[in-house]
Amino acid sequence: MKTTINNIAVFTEGNEENKPIVFVHGFPFDHTMWKAQVEALSKNYYCVLYDIRGLGESPASDGQYTMESFVDDLESLIDHMGLSKPVLCGLSMGGYISLRAVERMEEKLGGLILCDTKSDADTDEVKLKRAAGIKQINTTGVESFVEGFVPNCFSEIFIRRHQNDYAAVLSRSKQNSALGVKGCLLAMAGRTSTTGYLSKISVPTLVICGEEDKLTPPDVMMSMADKIHGSEFVVIEGAGHMAPVESPKEVNKHILKFLSKNNF
Repeated sequence: MKTTINNIAVFTEGNEENKPIVFVHGFPFDHTMWKAQVEALSKNYYCVLYDIRGLGESPASDGQYTMESFVDDLESLIDHMGLSKPVLCGLSMGGYISLRAVERMEEKLGGLILCDTKSDADTDEVKLKRAAGIKQINTTGVESFVEGFVPNCFSEIFIRRHQNDYAAVLSRSKQNSALGVKGCLLAMAGRTSTTGYLSKISVPTLVICGEEDKLTPPDVMMSMADKIHGSEFVVIEGAGHMAPVESPKEVNKHILKFLSKNNF
């Protein structure tokens, strides 16, 4: 079912009486990247997905985003829907949002699943790459930027073996508005580090990383997981930065095990 909350497109699957899981997608994708997870979980869990402002079906508005405003949107969604202690599941930029959310309002959350993401703020080198991306969009358009960016999010094996699936993700990403994509780049470049809070996280946490992730490689994510007391860390063999899309069965297996172990 689709609804709109605070001008954000929200999608739900499953019985709302069940434990809620809120999925926060990566950049520059949309809620559909979680399709395989929703299919596996919606029978026993209430799956809530949304398109981050400026991406997918959520309008770009003024394009002036910060990580704080993204967390505002997430908190508004949780409050408006009356979700009781949802588990947050975020990938990449969705992980940045989830990490800042747990730092800001952990009392509202029940658990955390971090997929292919990191807690550190952008280095100066990465900030310059974000700026170059905005310049590229202004110069040659959002499609050109997406064509250059998205391949880094997948393993070469997945792109070669699953050409139709990859092409579908690429096509959807190209449909995002230039204003929305640029706004997300600005928000990521300006975000604060959440590394200092990792040791304070008290909710059950699962950290998932693709073995072939070029953007947040296993050693980076393992270091992050080591700082979260009692967290579980798993590496998905052969997957890149988009592990839930590339190896859905393996990712779903670990998510279901984590949820069951913690009585969610």
